[in-house]
Amino acid sequence: MNQKLLFARAYEREASRQIPEMARPKFHLSPCTGWMNDPNGFSFYKGEYHLFYQYNPYDTCWDTMHWGHAVSGDLLSWRYLPAAMAPNEWYDADGCWSGSAMEMPDGRQLLMYTGNRREGGATRENLQVQCLALGDGIDYEKYAGNPVLTAADLPDECSPYDFRDPSIWRESDGTYRAIVGTCTKERLGKLLLFSSEDGLRWRFESVFAENDGRLGLMWECPDFFMLDGKAVLLVSPQDMLPQDFEYHNGNGTVAFIGHLEDDGKRFVPETDHAVDYGIDFYAPTTILTPDGRRVMIGWMQNWDACQNAGRKDLLWYGQMSLPRELFLRSGRLYQRPIRELEEHRSRRVSYENVRVDGELRLPGVEGRMVDMEITIRPAPGCVYHKFEIRFMEDERFFTKLSYRPHESILRIDRKFSGSRRAYIHQRRAMVPNRGGELKLRMILDRYSVEVFLNDGEQTVTATVLTDLSATGISFFAEGQVEMDIDKYDLFQEVSREKV
Repeated sequence: MNQKLLFARAYEREASRQIPEMARPKFHLSPCTGWMNDPNGFSFYKGEYHLFYQYNPYDTCWDTMHWGHAVSGDLLSWRYLPAAMAPNEWYDADGCWSGSAMEMPDGRQLLMYTGNRREGGATRENLQVQCLALGDGIDYEKYAGNPVLTAADLPDECSPYDFRDPSIWRESDGTYRAIVGTCTKERLGKLLLFSSEDGLRWRFESVFAENDGRLGLMWECPDFFMLDGKAVLLVSPQDMLPQDFEYHNGNGTVAFIGHLEDDGKRFVPETDHAVDYGIDFYAPTTILTPDGRRVMIGWMQNWDACQNAGRKDLLWYGQMSLPRELFLRSGRLYQRPIRELEEHRSRRVSYENVRVDGELRLPGVEGRMVDMEITIRPAPGCVYHKFEIRFMEDERFFTKLSYRPHESILRIDRKFSGSRRAYIHQRRAMVPNRGGELKLRMILDRYSVEVFLNDGEQTVTATVLTDLSATGISFFAEGQVEMDIDKYDLFQEVSREKV
């Protein structure tokens, strides 16, 4: 085992002991220590779910990337394993970047990742190649034939300095496919399809999908799968321009729904929309679970907020979203919290036909680990102009979710959450006005909120670093609203074993 990986493992083992369990999210994966970004290698192997992640164990900021590693039996209770990879070879000396994983026929786990090294003079561009590592679920050895894809495998118009994030799968005939993000010299994204007979030796097949300039520039972190008879492609474009109420995050994630042509070598989009309408969601990846569900998990953060939002006292930065089950309805990707979460509900508090006129607090409705289902509608014979939920609230701080039916606009706002910098505080979403009725399911963890609107038609995600003492939840209406609410505590003690 290389010395850089041994050192990283020793460091994370000691540093993680300095982070109290109460200082972490309850059921969202955070880094063992230090920094986390993109989820990598989401896979099922030897009876457990494996999730790797982009990782800097040494500080709470992005730097030379390693691969962190955690496993779970239910996608909620995570156990840290030792770091899986560190940058130590000539082809990945400046980072083991994002990638994917799967089980090989011989029982080994295959990791496919982007190796990064800086080259050149003053510009120091990142030369990116695709690499492999194989292992037993804990220890991995980089493939002697690395890199397996280089600039020589790219079409002429594509840049070797933007060539990353391989997503690998196996076809029914036993052959392998991978799509990798790249871009043209004008920085317009392309996704390239590669194939392999054995998972080790790869060849270029086709341009699988490409950006016509409508959706940002480079397309990062592609993920492709079939769902309910349709082809689905997830990409995370950089530098998108807003289109009405879509794509407001600049760097966000897009879901394309479409079909395949040319014997599966070309994806043809039919519709597209944002995957999440909140502040913090990027680079999602999916898995087909053993029981046949398509489940997605994303990095619950926003690149534009990373420099200002961190609390150094936490000794970690970055979280993964709640795993979400995916399904299609009316040509749109719907999401719902993974059903295993319901097994951890307790202490139900229920109210029906509650009138909200001004500010309202309800006995038993509070907390920082909460699963709350709410339906609102105009009170009989009345109208309302705004409905608002404040949460993670005390005398000074709060975050709020508000809905104005006459504008069909829902807003998440965390500017009073305790942040000392004017980083990104708000996002707005266009939510159809169905007679003023709105259904939402709100999941609170210690440092995040995820909202699933109208049975998963849209989601709104944000991280919130307010001190844990702020546990209040209150409601407010301009006009008169009638509300039904079921609130549960998510109380289970999740014990993450140290590496």
